Amino acid sequence: MANSNVLLLNFLLIVLSSLNFSEAQLAPAVFIFGDSLVDVGNNNYLKKTIVKGNFLPHGIDYPGRKPTGRFCNGKNVADFTAERVGLPSSPPYLSLVSRPGKINNATSLLTGANFASAAAGILNTTGISLYGELIPMATQVGYFATVYEELKQQLGPSAAPKLFAKSLFVIVTGTNDIIYYVPYPDPNGKYNTQQQRMDFALDTLKDQLRQLYDYGARKFVVTGVSKLGCCPFGRAWEFTGGCNEVSNSLIVTYNEGLQLRLRKLKSEAKDMRYSYCDSYAILQNLIENAELYGFGESKVACCGQGNYRGKLTCMRTSPYCSNRSNYLFWDPFHPTEKAQRILVDYIVDDASKYTFPVNVRQLIAL
Repeated sequence: MANSNVLLLNFLLIVLSSLNFSEAQLAPAVFIFGDSLVDVGNNNYLKKTIVKGNFLPHGIDYPGRKPTGRFCNGKNVADFTAERVGLPSSPPYLSLVSRPGKINNATSLLTGANFASAAAGILNTTGISLYGELIPMATQVGYFATVYEELKQQLGPSAAPKLFAKSLFVIVTGTNDIIYYVPYPDPNGKYNTQQQRMDFALDTLKDQLRQLYDYGARKFVVTGVSKLGCCPFGRAWEFTGGCNEVSNSLIVTYNEGLQLRLRKLKSEAKDMRYSYCDSYAILQNLIENAELYGFGESKVACCGQGNYRGKLTCMRTSPYCSNRSNYLFWDPFHPTEKAQRILVDYIVDDASKYTFPVNVRQLIAL
């Protein structure tokens, strides 16, 4: 009994320190939702998926030369976001649970958690038929509901909402829905056009953000879908090696719809705040001005196979470059660690060109 009281006291001390965080720590916690751009190892815990990054050369530049499940040569957007906020990287949620709904280490949640899953999307069916078991956004939100109940129980009905209201909720999703759902016939035969399928995905995402709001989230960082048609995968299937402009056009329409939903959600939930990151425009800028950012190669992936090393993803036996900092892209879809750091620099401190209506630093101050 005495040991239990000591553990509870230590827990509460950590809580108090997280709610009265130092100047170096800009927010108490970061909660991450999305896909492979921000997955830090959740897919490692899925037994029935083929989408994992837990092998070299993934992680070749990560501390300790460690392949953690990140689809990158080193750290990714989730890591750099936490770093800029003054926090450790949010741990993969599945590393904290022994079974569904059972969290082993609640104190780890005080600075956030990462629910992202590589190849997953907004919709429950996205990617499943190709890749097997994934964690779609609906399940990720459900996992957060478990975190909400755990911290509400541990902190009390007053302290828990304060923690969530000051925290950042980072949403990086939609890419896989654009690739695997929107261009093809709806499996349920309900939505007949691309626009209808896109609207369905966007409306679903808006509902998911509203669910997070209802659980106490108030500050959202939402990224648009990047310029996929100019990634090595997009170029690899073009006869000229140019960008796939059909994909790019689709993404522009999607991103416009996403911004519309964010504005609508803001009008419905008055104390909701958000920062939208135009990752499409950021990637376009990096490609057009690659040399200014120190990228000698902006078309070919560092690791992969086929034209532009973009036709097949990075695998254990794939050839890979020795000078990763010279490359904009790590594999057919994902930027290198260096490029992802630049992306986060824009997300946090951009002066309205790529992030609006406020950047992350301004969002935190609201």
